[in-house]
Amino acid sequence: MKRESNVRLWISLILLLGFVYLVSWSSAQEVSPQPGPALAAGAAPKVDPGAEPVPFTKGLFDQLGGAKVAMDTVWTLMTAFLVFFMNLGFAMVESGFCRAKNTVTILAKNFIVFAVSSLAFLIIGFGIMFGDGNLFFGTQGLWFVGGADNSPATAQAYQGVYSSLNWTGTPLWAKFFFQLVFAGTAATIVSGAVAERIKFGAFYIFSFLMVGIIYPVVGHWIWGGGWLAKIGMFDFAGSTQVHSIGGWAALAGAMLLGPRIGKYRKDGKINPIPGHNIALATLGTFVLWFGWFGFNPGSTMAADFNAIARIAVTTNTAAAAGAVAASIMAWMFLGKPDLTMILNGSLAGLVAITAPCAFVSVPSSLVIGLVAGVLVVLAVLLFDRVKVDDPVGAISVHLVCGAFGTLAVGLFAQDQFMPGTTGNGLLFGGGMKLLLAQLAGVVSVGIFVFGSSWIFWNLIKATIGLRVPPEEELEGLDVGEHGIMAYPEFQLPGDSMPLEERSERPMPLPAGQLVAEREKL
Repeated sequence: MKRESNVRLWISLILLLGFVYLVSWSSAQEVSPQPGPALAAGAAPKVDPGAEPVPFTKGLFDQLGGAKVAMDTVWTLMTAFLVFFMNLGFAMVESGFCRAKNTVTILAKNFIVFAVSSLAFLIIGFGIMFGDGNLFFGTQGLWFVGGADNSPATAQAYQGVYSSLNWTGTPLWAKFFFQLVFAGTAATIVSGAVAERIKFGAFYIFSFLMVGIIYPVVGHWIWGGGWLAKIGMFDFAGSTQVHSIGGWAALAGAMLLGPRIGKYRKDGKINPIPGHNIALATLGTFVLWFGWFGFNPGSTMAADFNAIARIAVTTNTAAAAGAVAASIMAWMFLGKPDLTMILNGSLAGLVAITAPCAFVSVPSSLVIGLVAGVLVVLAVLLFDRVKVDDPVGAISVHLVCGAFGTLAVGLFAQDQFMPGTTGNGLLFGGGMKLLLAQLAGVVSVGIFVFGSSWIFWNLIKATIGLRVPPEEELEGLDVGEHGIMAYPEFQLPGDSMPLEERSERPMPLPAGQLVAEREKL
């Protein structure tokens, strides 16, 4: 034990020294200013037909006029399609991390959540988020994107109730679809944390309420010209706006639902419940990593090649660093480099870099990813200690690392990447102003989202109920909730329950006979 403690101590010291060195190194980097993300695209200048040919530079790019608008639109939509593709990644990760008997219901939730989100955001969410109103929510153009400019206008033609969208020159419907896939991602995060015991209908209803009300209210604060934007908070691609919102809502749901049967023993020990297909979870994580190259670089919503290239590299660097840090932490605390921790480590790095990806240097993104990889392992262990059962680690990844990523803007931001602002973070001589604005965002969003989610979850609980009956949970939600199994030739209901429970009940009946027996009750 003494030798093991010494090894852990040395590893901890090496990590600490490495962190200090990287911070010093990133601070000393002399990066020449580059054009930042297109945060305020205006009308494109006209092309002078008599002008001399010039090399293909940003100046020529800006002279392309309508072609630039077209390129911006194509870029925005293509990256939105990548973010949509992340739904597949979430479905694979969550189903792989959970037991075979709940595969169908997890896939069903991940599929229906985007359909529900699409309608909720179209009907009411977009208007609350981007409609003109007050500092807290939009009050104009609320229904069905029905404001004064509900047609594909571009550039300076954006006026009226959606004036907060003046910052790029892409058409309204391109902006709508890009924002929609982000809203759907936030709702999908909740699915994993409440898996294996929530009623399908309860999740269905909460998803609509979340995307229709909770998500867009916070979106108005941050991205719609609301009060957090006014005090100077920055969240480029959504560490708070997407990931922390999903994490806070998931935490409220997981706490109200309680842990899965058999997860925590009477003597206080934790009973591991392994997932049924780690290969599927690994493939899903690769899909998410790939999709993040739409998530972060796409948030320029303009084909600004310098910004896109740097954001892609900061995104990838943080993901890689998160995976490495999580593997080392798992080795230290669990004795083995647990693959599930490595997968969540990469996602932790991606979540953490989402807010600062456009505002920080590449060396800084390495530090951010390393810290996120450490945090996610500690958070998973902590939530297990306090008996918050999260089958996939969604709260640790999205809430904890989303909050850290938001604060990282206040630590690592450099004003050369934030045109028109005084955006230096604390580690680059910017003082506490930006960090305090980021902290205000983390705290206020946490209070609002957790509180409103708690209310909505309780309303659902009081009406249709949140949790399936114990016998349905033991046999698997697939049969009880959907009447089918994911692997009918290889699986019997309940065959993947913890060994303690399996020894306490008779062998399960075949699926058809089990359904018939249940109908007699």
